[in-house]
Amino acid sequence: MSVCVEISGRYACFTRPELKTERVSYDIITPSAARGILEAVFWKPAIRYVIDEIRVCNRIHFENIRRNEVNSKVVGRGHICAAGDRAQRASTVLKDVRYVVTAHFEPTDKVGDADKLPDGRFNHGKFAEMLTRRLRIGQQYHQPCLGTREFPAILRLIEAGEALPAAISEDRSLGLMLHDMDYVKGKDGKVTAFTPTYFRAEMQQGVINLRNVEVLR
Repeated sequence: MSVCVEISGRYACFTRPELKTERVSYDIITPSAARGILEAVFWKPAIRYVIDEIRVCNRIHFENIRRNEVNSKVVGRGHICAAGDRAQRASTVLKDVRYVVTAHFEPTDKVGDADKLPDGRFNHGKFAEMLTRRLRIGQQYHQPCLGTREFPAILRLIEAGEALPAAISEDRSLGLMLHDMDYVKGKDGKVTAFTPTYFRAEMQQGVINLRNVEVLR
């Protein structure tokens, strides 16, 4: 059972990990960023989102901006004096982005009895109904963003039977791109380590098909 969501915004920055000091965005939204946006709308321990397709609806356009950032990180309940720890950094960001993301969810090992049908099968319909309802009325656990907090994402559910917005007419090899993170959890359930995974992104007529990509570790 799939869901299609239109994601748009004025600016976006899906930072390449090799270029973190002076931020440079990937050409398009990454699958992990798309998953994070869906989780901002609806998440439960019993489900895991899988991104199937990314449709690029606006032409890929970069813009250079400068932003004030702080050098330090807040530890615990501490604070930072921004006036004495501020640094101005250049960023290469995407402008006027618009995507249609197609995704589905799969059950995890956290499925409980309340998440199953009377015959013991996972109740996909229950979770699909909750997700689509929250998308329709704009409910969110927190503001979804396009890479960084200052770039909010605007979401719209593509209803069943509705024609998908047209993708750009362009073929492009996007190179090696972040796919997602493999998390390792300890006995207490807390994340103890993570490993990034990548894939070779190929855009054909504005569409990146993720259904059968080779994931590289």
